[in-house]
Amino acid sequence: MSVQKYPGNRMLGWRPFVDGKFGPYVWKTYKEVYEEVLQIVSALRASGAEPGCRVGIYGANCPQWVEAMEACNALSLICVPLYDTLGPGAVNFILDHAEIDFVFVQDKKVKELLSPDCRSAQRLRVMVCFTSLTAEQKEMAVQTGIKPYSWDEFLHLGKVNEMEILPPQPFNICTIMYTSGTSGDPKGVVLTHETIATFVSGVDLFLDQFEDKMTVDDVYLSFLPLAHILDRVIEEYFFRRGASVGYYHGDLNALRDDLMELKPTLLAGVPRVFEKIHEGIKKALEELRPLRRRIFDALYKYKLAWMNMGYKQREASPLADLLAFRKVKARLGGRLRLVISGGAPLSTEVEEFLRVTCCAFLVQGYGLTETCGPTTVCFPDEMCMVGTAGPVSVYSELRLEEVPEMGYSPLDDPPCGEVCVRGKTLFSGYYKNPDLTRESIIDGWFHTGDIGQILPNGVVKIIDRKKNLIKISQGEYVALEYLENVYCVAPIIEDIWVYGDSLKSMLVAVVVPCEEDTKKWAYSNGHAGSFLELCSLVQLQNYILSELKNAAERNKLRGFEHIKGVILDPRPFDMERDLVTATLKKKRNKLLIYYQVEIDQLYEKLAPGRR
Repeated sequence: MSVQKYPGNRMLGWRPFVDGKFGPYVWKTYKEVYEEVLQIVSALRASGAEPGCRVGIYGANCPQWVEAMEACNALSLICVPLYDTLGPGAVNFILDHAEIDFVFVQDKKVKELLSPDCRSAQRLRVMVCFTSLTAEQKEMAVQTGIKPYSWDEFLHLGKVNEMEILPPQPFNICTIMYTSGTSGDPKGVVLTHETIATFVSGVDLFLDQFEDKMTVDDVYLSFLPLAHILDRVIEEYFFRRGASVGYYHGDLNALRDDLMELKPTLLAGVPRVFEKIHEGIKKALEELRPLRRRIFDALYKYKLAWMNMGYKQREASPLADLLAFRKVKARLGGRLRLVISGGAPLSTEVEEFLRVTCCAFLVQGYGLTETCGPTTVCFPDEMCMVGTAGPVSVYSELRLEEVPEMGYSPLDDPPCGEVCVRGKTLFSGYYKNPDLTRESIIDGWFHTGDIGQILPNGVVKIIDRKKNLIKISQGEYVALEYLENVYCVAPIIEDIWVYGDSLKSMLVAVVVPCEEDTKKWAYSNGHAGSFLELCSLVQLQNYILSELKNAAERNKLRGFEHIKGVILDPRPFDMERDLVTATLKKKRNKLLIYYQVEIDQLYEKLAPGRR
């Protein structure tokens, strides 16, 4: 439909690597993409693909990823994304579990796919590279029993074997998205075409109630993995509206280059992205002369006061925007209209700061792969929703269920309990796992495992994961993930894992310090040495404890939620040590095993003789 309405509109953009650097964005129009999708459809049919076949897509976000996905839609094939961040172990599992016959793969991932560790690759019939294959890679593929194609070769195969599309029915499976659990093998979430179409049409209904409308001139910067549901459904909606999607060039540390080059109007990310933006702005403010810093603070408080009184952010203080905040907007490309944060709660401090300073709407949402993306979304310009996930969406129903073992009840004030979701955007089940499906979906309600509150104004606030809620020795419940989000705002903290023991009365944490800030602290306090050596200093531990205390007081945390002791680790929590999932969620049981000795020593030091 979009090709008929907007054939000449820019659809997919990327930055080609020319003369040793990434150049400006190059675009394919809707008509050009559609023609290539039809060629891929013909090539897949010529290669023996039949409706219902599983097709894997393995690589970073790029136009080829989307074209392969849309070809699956057109031919009633089941698209199975393979996380760009997953190692060959999980890829090997998914290839076998989903029974994948065809795979589209990024050139950088061919080696992993054909490695001896990825034994399930032997079941593949066809492998299509996003670009081109080396002679050695082609030889390895042939020896494995796979027919290899470069991108151009596969398109040519489609040109000389033109065939019709075979559109799906609403109840047909559209995609099986594997979500990485914090333990065990990935789970395959089954989403039908009706599920995704319902979500996309629901976004239309949601946006109808607001004054600001989406247009064909909107541009989305895609850097969240397409293998995750949030980026997938945002792109699907942009395609419905004839708007443009530009892909980042592959380096998240250089994302600002893409922002300045693309000048997007929509940005979606996880809280860590926005925490880094917040830290960057704060650092820039620290370098200003004291007078200019005081002026910035005064303008911030002035605009925030008007926003809290109900004024829209663009009308709250045009003068403050002109004098101070337009520079923040310029750092984000200059055209930003909407910022979406998802994946985990964004701290109130960061959300409020960016709502005031970035001169764009900033909203949080809550959802899972199983709910086909956001189940709740905040309203723009509603400051009463800061720190929450917003009201339930137009296409879902939500309820809270009692969790008696943790003392949560929907009859409390405010109501608390496990978030359960029902509606047309719910997944069909876990692929080949009927027991887990029955355990998760009871009487049509999906039990998310998240603990939520419904506030008096009807918005939902996620407190924590059900299993990440612990009770410490004085009988108080502590929400670990919530505390991590609060404490991670401190600039010197790159990452933090908060730990509590039900037999102890205090919390401790393992902190990964920010190397740049640590070295600045060392220089200003007369310490020298490598980053590793600095992390062993008692003085640095004490400084970080004081920063954690400041963050706790700013956020009005209760005394038992304060961190009493820290362990410093210069090495980030990583997949190599099996400490995080592919989506960088912490594996708490693995972290405890890894740091058990240091934690026992720390507790002994904090409370000698008490075991």
